[in-house]
Amino acid sequence: MKMIKHTVKSALKISAYMYPEFCAKTHYYIKFKKRLNLTNPINFNEKIQWLKFNELNGDIYTLCADKYKVREYVIAKGCGEILNELYGVYDDPMDIDYRALPNKFALKCNHGAGYNIICDSKASLDIEKTNKQLSKWLKQDFSSHFIEPQYKKIDRKILCEKYIENERGGFPEDYKFYCFNGKPYAVMVCMEREKGTPKFYYFDMNWHPLPFEDTVELINTNSYPKVPEGFTNMKEYAVKLAADFKFVRADFYLLNGKVIFGELTFTPSAGLDVTLQEADAILGSQLKL
Repeated sequence: MKMIKHTVKSALKISAYMYPEFCAKTHYYIKFKKRLNLTNPINFNEKIQWLKFNELNGDIYTLCADKYKVREYVIAKGCGEILNELYGVYDDPMDIDYRALPNKFALKCNHGAGYNIICDSKASLDIEKTNKQLSKWLKQDFSSHFIEPQYKKIDRKILCEKYIENERGGFPEDYKFYCFNGKPYAVMVCMEREKGTPKFYYFDMNWHPLPFEDTVELINTNSYPKVPEGFTNMKEYAVKLAADFKFVRADFYLLNGKVIFGELTFTPSAGLDVTLQEADAILGSQLKL
């Protein structure tokens, strides 16, 4: 069975270059057990798939999907103050001078998602293993995995950024704003990551809970977290950064009330997010193609 899955995955990756629409439809069917409707997309995941073939090849998407070049866009929008500190940018892992880096830092490749190495202690970092992993990532065409064309033309780099942690020494809360036609509609808050069992709570822009994912637990118990300090500022930044797009998810961290930019995401979970089944119709209704 493992061999069959590997063969199917390899075949889909190869077909992504020659038959991207067929490949997208196949991924969609495997995930949801139903056909992808690109002619008249209704739900959120379907519309994200539609955007792949009708919007995301533009230069502005390449710029903003690039975790390095997006900094130029953030600055151009008058939001440069929320950028995380950048220690270095490299074309090759061998260019990284680890001796010059602080004890804690984050390494990431700029041309996809999940290409992150978080170092909380330089003394315990296996540099050889780290460099091999970075080299492997740099060789990958992330755009072909699930047909995400915004990553295709990115000039691949390695970034080293400041390590972000809260006063408890853990990761700060993560706020992901779902923005439609330039306006934030919902925010997903990722909490309790330090416990190893993260919770995903959804709120509207008035901090009213939305019945998606783990938020149902809050609704059932009538127990909601307080509106965080800095929430209004994050909304304002989301409006500025979303102005040019039919849809974008603007991600931020909030550290002691200070807003820190995360990234701009155009295809959350590559348009294959099974955890959003409850939200698929509602978010889809917000996305006007």
